[in-house]
Amino acid sequence: MNNVLEKYAHLLVHYCLELKQGEKLFVQTTTLAEPLLREVYRAAIRVGANVEFQMTFREQNRIFINEASDSQIDYVTPTSKTIMETFDAYLVIRAPFNSREEQNNDPQKLSRRQKALNEVNQIYFTRTADKSLKRCLCQFPTQASAQDAGMSLEEYEHFVFNACNLMSENPQAEWLKVRLSQQHIVDYLNNTDFIRYKNKVSDISFKVKGRTWINSDGRSNMPSGEVFTGPIENSINGEIYFNYPSIYMGHEVEGVKLQIKDGFVASWSAEKGQAFLDQIFQIEGARFFGEVAIGTNYNIQVSTKNILFDEKMGGTIHMAIGQSYKQTGGLNQSPIHWDLITDMKNGGEIFADEVLIYKDGSFLI
Repeated sequence: MNNVLEKYAHLLVHYCLELKQGEKLFVQTTTLAEPLLREVYRAAIRVGANVEFQMTFREQNRIFINEASDSQIDYVTPTSKTIMETFDAYLVIRAPFNSREEQNNDPQKLSRRQKALNEVNQIYFTRTADKSLKRCLCQFPTQASAQDAGMSLEEYEHFVFNACNLMSENPQAEWLKVRLSQQHIVDYLNNTDFIRYKNKVSDISFKVKGRTWINSDGRSNMPSGEVFTGPIENSINGEIYFNYPSIYMGHEVEGVKLQIKDGFVASWSAEKGQAFLDQIFQIEGARFFGEVAIGTNYNIQVSTKNILFDEKMGGTIHMAIGQSYKQTGGLNQSPIHWDLITDMKNGGEIFADEVLIYKDGSFLI
């Protein structure tokens, strides 16, 4: 385990964040990730970076939302804004105690809190877009995530480490191969206008001319393996069914079906989590899309109800309601960004300007 965590930390510090001497790194995680945090701290200090971190405890945010007054809900610490404005790198290590611990939070207080944090979030999206803030999101295996995935902790550890190419002798070299293999795809897509996703239960199209497709090669997410962009907001039309389950804000949702007209989610349903989906679509900007993407990581072939992994699954596509990534040219703003995922391995097709470029979960170009 120690050897794998050392490799993990080295990958995060040297490949994902490309830390340099004198840069300021902020790490956000929970107390469960202390073993990985130790190794990240060690590797970053060796580089010469200045490191600060925050470790949250069990049910910290649930306690805050339940107990805080309106003035406390509205209060944003000056430190939060300073970090987003002045630090050079930001690492989030997900290590949940319980993925459902916030599912019973008061939705009105939660919405108010999201609005209070909007300014800080917009600084984050702006600085990650102009690359003045390097960021990475990764996962430390915990019992809660293993249970969500239907695995033992040992099985889940192997799953996470394999998805990140940490079982390889040289993980960084493997991610450089991913970067190279995906670059011709984004080069092709960046010269297209009209995209259509089609499978047995979905048929949806959108325009992307003038938007930028991104080669997600493990630097901003670890693991990664996807190509994505921000669609022209009012160009999306059709119907799509997302068959993979996901846990978002503590709620499990499955079987989401959306009807979209001129970019606007006109109607929706869910086989599980309908009430939560109804709440989500009351949030500002949630009924427009901020991202369209294609997963390319074939080391991930099972759903774990964890969006960080499931959206990268080779042979899937996903679309995110809410906030756009500004580096793609997307314009939608929202307190949320929720990726919804569907399978394309059995009859799925993607057309670019009416040319078939993808079939049954694999690119043809």
